Amino acid sequence: MQSAWSDEQARATVENLRARDPRCNEDIALRVYTSRLIGREPQLVLHGGGNTSVKTTWVDDLGEEVAVLCVKGSGWDLGSIEPRGLPAVRLASLTALRGLASLSDEAMVNATRTRLLDASSPTPSVETLLHAFLPHRFIDHSHADAILALVDQRDASALCREVFGDTLAVVPYVMPGFDLAKLAAEVYESNPDSEGLLLLQHGLFTYGDTARESYERHIRAVTKAEAFVASRRPPAAAIEVSDPGLSYRDFAPCLRGRLGAGQRRYVLTARGGRRVRGFVDRADLHSVARRGPATPDHVIRTKQRPLVLSAPASGSTWADQLESALARYREDYAAYFRTQVATVGQNKTMLDPDPRVILVPGFGLVAAGPNPCAAEIAADIYEHTIAVIEDAEAVGAYRPLDDTDLFAMEYWSLEQAKLGRKPAAPLAGQVVYVTGAASGIGAACARALVGAGAEVFLVDRDARSLRVVAEELHAAWHPVDVTDAVAVQHSFDLVVRRFGGVDGVVSNAGTAPRSPIADCSPQLMQSSLDLNLLAHQVVASEAVAILRAQGTGGFLTFNASKAAFNPGPGFGPYAIAKAGLIALMRQFALELGDAGIRSNAVNADRVRTGLFSDEFVVERARARGIDPARYFRANLLQQEVTADDVADAFVWLATAKRTTGAVITVDGGNIAAAPR
Repeated sequence: MQSAWSDEQARATVENLRARDPRCNEDIALRVYTSRLIGREPQLVLHGGGNTSVKTTWVDDLGEEVAVLCVKGSGWDLGSIEPRGLPAVRLASLTALRGLASLSDEAMVNATRTRLLDASSPTPSVETLLHAFLPHRFIDHSHADAILALVDQRDASALCREVFGDTLAVVPYVMPGFDLAKLAAEVYESNPDSEGLLLLQHGLFTYGDTARESYERHIRAVTKAEAFVASRRPPAAAIEVSDPGLSYRDFAPCLRGRLGAGQRRYVLTARGGRRVRGFVDRADLHSVARRGPATPDHVIRTKQRPLVLSAPASGSTWADQLESALARYREDYAAYFRTQVATVGQNKTMLDPDPRVILVPGFGLVAAGPNPCAAEIAADIYEHTIAVIEDAEAVGAYRPLDDTDLFAMEYWSLEQAKLGRKPAAPLAGQVVYVTGAASGIGAACARALVGAGAEVFLVDRDARSLRVVAEELHAAWHPVDVTDAVAVQHSFDLVVRRFGGVDGVVSNAGTAPRSPIADCSPQLMQSSLDLNLLAHQVVASEAVAILRAQGTGGFLTFNASKAAFNPGPGFGPYAIAKAGLIALMRQFALELGDAGIRSNAVNADRVRTGLFSDEFVVERARARGIDPARYFRANLLQQEVTADDVADAFVWLATAKRTTGAVITVDGGNIAAAPR
């Protein structure tokens, strides 16, 4: 690993940060600079892992200069950290805590928060006291892959001394907190010439008088570990992978539907690179994969072990295999929980027993999470875990923490706080496919669904406008003409690849062709039927195939129109197709109810969207005998209906568990268009 330090970039960072924040001194600016260097290297830390600190001075609200420890705050990622992500804590009273005989975790958090100079700052890292009890000005901490390959060994102490000599001192495993902070300080004081500490089954700390010194000591230590591992690694060989006999399009929905046992929704992501596929085809996969995560704080992202699948026996299916494998995994997790609760003698509430990482021989790994970010984090972590396991096995034998220590970390309140415990939104974990999402009602539905917690996949043939909406919502998207069945099928392949499945559809795309029915050309009528009716059937059918594979129900919602019940003069090509759409919706409801798949429609009227040009409004107002100025308010409530009003109805239908075959009117009141 090469040092990424640059004098020029360091100076530029200092100048930029100090210009933006007068309270950011040079120490803090350089601390930000090297923290980012560490955080942007995935071989060192992943997704908020690691922490850094600097001891400096701060002017308090009385104008007095105070010695402080600026340490990474909870919720911040080193790769993108800002000065405010390094909350300042009064140093003298922090170091005084070392004189205590004991300090509970809750008291430790209170101690760090009550010593903040700014009460609005994030809570300092759980390893704040370790940083405080060491005397060095700059301290860096990571979970570098190469280091973990050495500290996750049966005889890690001897191995680390063989590799590093006296350069790095070894600290036996102790759970992060007050006790570890005291032990680390004692180990340093017994090794005052050391450049850092190796925490067994945990990671690496380095320190120095300058930001550059501490950072480059870190890089040197990791480089030395990498070189040692490389010297023990066997020559690269061709990797022969097995054929799992499955396609991800078929497998992922089957897995996704069974993961939550009908109670929880997960989003999936898959990895199948060369190293991953080689790992899942190891003869000893069941043994090495069950030994646990490479560093303890990964347990909250990946569980204490992955689910390892085997190919189905002859005459069996992947669905059968998943059912039995997941049942065993949950039973094993419950047994692990009961055993550890009995060991610690404390009451705990068991977390969900579902795996977060699934290893599939011949295919790779699939990671699950309540949202795409959580799934990606689990996948990233386990990809690096694979690298650590393979390197550790090349050096000796991979031996991370045992179940007792992992349980303590998994159920540690300070570690669980990293995940957050907000109440679940009504559509949390659900994936919704929205057509015609580039503008109007489709875009409004996308916003409302995201607001209700859903993950959305947006399609429209207007790629430029669609991209704008997708970027606004940070949503997945793909340009699709829904009248092209092949393009629709491909887009659902992308949905499965992105999320693992789908839970619902807002089938909204449409157009409003006009013509007296007797004068309507076959081409115009066919084009209206293609988009306003037949495309809805294609979209819904693709979704239904996935919903059936998942086996967890789902919903189909269609944007119909009051024209289905109250057609207007000269609007036949549109009204006929929309009347057919109501029949289509009811047919889906009739045929899919036993699968728990709901089918409903929204009938909106006179919503100001791109379909309603000034010319169109004048024409339709005249056809209805209405003043064009009153066209959008010509209803019983005399209120204009907006796209957001319609979107609210779609969201309600998405959550209406006991409603199917229904038509919801959102038209301000139009008795002539009321469903009969």
